Amino acid sequence: MQSLFQILMLLLDVAWFFIIAHVIMSWLINFQVLNLRQQFVAQIWYGLNRLLEPLYGPVRRILPQMGGIDLAPLVVLIGVYALRIVLVNNAAAFY
Repeated sequence: MQSLFQILMLLLDVAWFFIIAHVIMSWLINFQVLNLRQQFVAQIWYGLNRLLEPLYGPVRRILPQMGGIDLAPLVVLIGVYALRIVLVNNAAAFY
């Protein structure tokens, strides 16, 4: 069972990394540091969007419109961190 705990923690760490990378990349694209006309940048951007949109979509439907500010990544990050806390606090169940 400890292996299951470690796998779940690894998946949460990977999700955390992808969300942070997506947020930073969106800032760089919006401030025109990165250009979506570059094929490599576009592939990474569309790949991250396809990977994270199933997480962001339900959150965006619940959150009110904020006038151009997307808080879905923040809410998902808080959810990932909360799930991590729950798993760590209940780690004894996995041993």
